[in-house]
Amino acid sequence: MVPAKIITLYNLPNYKFSMIPFNKPYLTGQEVLRISEAHALGQLSGDGHFTALCSKWLEQNTGTHRALLTHSCTAALEMAAILLDIQPGDEVIMPSYTFVSSANAFVLRGGIPVFVDIRKDTLNIDETLIEEAITPKTKAILPVHYAGVACEMDAIMEIADKHQLFVVEDAAQGIMSKYKGRSLGSIGDLGCLSFHETKNIISGEGGALLINNKIFTNRAEIIREKGTDRNQFFRGEVDKYSWQDIGSSFLPGETMAAFLFAQLEEAQSITRERLEIWNHYNEFCSLSGPFKQFRLPFIPEQCEINGHLYYFVMKDQITRDLFIAYMKSEGIHCIFHYIPLHDSKAGKKYGRIGSKMTVTESLSNQIVRLPLWIGLDPSIVTTAISNKYC
Repeated sequence: MVPAKIITLYNLPNYKFSMIPFNKPYLTGQEVLRISEAHALGQLSGDGHFTALCSKWLEQNTGTHRALLTHSCTAALEMAAILLDIQPGDEVIMPSYTFVSSANAFVLRGGIPVFVDIRKDTLNIDETLIEEAITPKTKAILPVHYAGVACEMDAIMEIADKHQLFVVEDAAQGIMSKYKGRSLGSIGDLGCLSFHETKNIISGEGGALLINNKIFTNRAEIIREKGTDRNQFFRGEVDKYSWQDIGSSFLPGETMAAFLFAQLEEAQSITRERLEIWNHYNEFCSLSGPFKQFRLPFIPEQCEINGHLYYFVMKDQITRDLFIAYMKSEGIHCIFHYIPLHDSKAGKKYGRIGSKMTVTESLSNQIVRLPLWIGLDPSIVTTAISNKYC
């Protein structure tokens, strides 16, 4: 079980003199034990006992056909680009309001990110703008589930089916979140998860590729194992393994997998703890007079969230920057999020804009995120806010 509130420097009365970080990686207490078990089993390279346990856990708990651990979510996205056989000039429709790996994975194969605007309520890709961005060169749609809140996947899958496009879910922030009862990452042809230390379930770095379209299973194993059929060899399906395809070393080592398994074992408890903090913030912001003028997170009825992050959207950049500066003076680290990809140097060079970017451009200057990690007493944060704004 996840321990009760961890006693740390950040919980003490003199908290103002010690910075409360935006994120603090959480340990269940079993990570070192699992790593020592991996060592005792005599294998620290990839695809050992704990990799198998993590893959099985992901398959059972997400409903995906096959889960392959990777050394990062970036690696999972790069594998997806190879599996889709992205060629120079192929286009992939995605939001601009996302992390650079979402676009970079396809640019590395010669693909062109086509950026469309996001919805004002969920900050996810605006599904009503996707179809007008489709051209004869479009190969795939990449919905990003921001803050662990699901995109409108039914509409996106319908568009993809109509135009014979693939769907790759960027569910980096989405583990334990659901859309109409289905785990994020398990709905499109492929899904990509992150276990980076800033995520809910962590292994320092780390990720996973969820394969929902069975046509990709065999090739995915080969690409992940440096382009060889090594996995098939170990299963006794071939009498020797050799170079079969392009690929790279996308798999993590067993120490990372062992660490991750200790986290997955407590995934339900970790999610509950994070949701308690998320709900504290949301109740405070919903009831506080000054915050009624700001946009708070919107959770559609069909979405089940994981408490990944809590944000609100302020009226302008000046107000947002003043808020962040004040919280910093109180020893509390609040931050904003992405610089839109379409407005970056590389985004202008490698991508193109597929719609007006009104919401993306305004939101990126107004959003602020509050610290959220297990062991944090959120009342410290909301008290500091109250002292200035309420």
